[in-house]
Amino acid sequence: MKTVIQGPLAGTSGGDIAAQALRACVHCGMCNATCPTYQITGDELDGPRGRIYLLKQALEGQPVSQTTLKHLDRCLSCRACETTCPSGVQYHRLYDIGREAVVEQVGRPWTERLVRTVIRRVTRSAALLGPALTVGRLVRPLLPKTLKAKVTPRIEAGPRPGPRHVRRMLMLTGCAQAAAAPHFNAVTARVFDRLGVSLIEAPKAGCCGAVSFHLDAPHEGADAARANIDAWWPDIEAGAEALVVNSSGCAAFIRDYPDVLRDDPAYAEKARVVASLVRDPIQVLSTADLEARRAPTEPRIAVHEPCTLQHGLRLTGRIGTLLRSLGYEPQPVADSHICCGSAGAYSLLQPEMSGKLKAAKLANLNARQPAAIYTANIGCWMHLAPDSTAPVRHWIEAVDEVTRP
Repeated sequence: MKTVIQGPLAGTSGGDIAAQALRACVHCGMCNATCPTYQITGDELDGPRGRIYLLKQALEGQPVSQTTLKHLDRCLSCRACETTCPSGVQYHRLYDIGREAVVEQVGRPWTERLVRTVIRRVTRSAALLGPALTVGRLVRPLLPKTLKAKVTPRIEAGPRPGPRHVRRMLMLTGCAQAAAAPHFNAVTARVFDRLGVSLIEAPKAGCCGAVSFHLDAPHEGADAARANIDAWWPDIEAGAEALVVNSSGCAAFIRDYPDVLRDDPAYAEKARVVASLVRDPIQVLSTADLEARRAPTEPRIAVHEPCTLQHGLRLTGRIGTLLRSLGYEPQPVADSHICCGSAGAYSLLQPEMSGKLKAAKLANLNARQPAAIYTANIGCWMHLAPDSTAPVRHWIEAVDEVTRP
């Protein structure tokens, strides 16, 4: 696709990345076949090909409008189109750069800016989200439907082993996860401890930055990336083997730190090192000497593979394979490549579209009446758990069940 970037991005690294992505697109439309929003609306502008045309127009200096932004905002950033694309178009990089440019040109009403600011402030801070969830649990019946669906039950974290092994890996504490599901990290630490690996959380590490980056605050997201790199760097220099991230959305974003900090000479190389160390737990456990000590209590399960796991980290099928080797019976899930509608803050900002995707996903996950559904991302867990027939858990809880003493 011939293109000439004009305006503020001309001659910049961002402009070069966008131009490369645009030129790789051959207009084939295969991406529309796996785009969740296109499947719902049937509108070309709600599919990757249409959005690419909108971004091309914007980046070449043509007029943009609120209609342009509306169709861009409907994108889930699920990256299913990247998995489908035969030309290797890096859509998410083009989309992040282009939407920021459109927002700067068009602007948003103050009400939308306020909502995005509140979401960023609350979700990226466990100190704020934790109390908010506590209050939400007390008044849940009185909350609007959209907020009610985000109030997850309180679950005890359980014991957390201290650092006692020679082998050490860093682990992301997280923000929403630290407040809503602290048991995810505790269970992960227990499983790794049995393998002779101690997981270390850097006290000053916080939110990965994804929420800010995708909610009109890319500089805030970049600052979060720098803060995390600073927090992890002493342990990396001391020989930490890896950075374990048990939320696939966070892992996919940290893998993009080199892109986020590409123009920062002080952090660009450190960002590449950190990104190279990121491991989803399945990457470690699938090659470990892991044996079941007992059979699963209820082996019939469904595995929900988040978009970030499938299309961001490219780890499709790995969780099901591991759980099957431990005695579980993962059931087939129709349309497993289609997004559940969580997508960070998308479910709050696009509740109608998100609700349709959520209903379809839960119907497919529960179709064969599994005893439980196992996912790999905190956002998907918070999105699906309140309305699912079967309980929704993190997949590493299934590993813990059959491997604990």
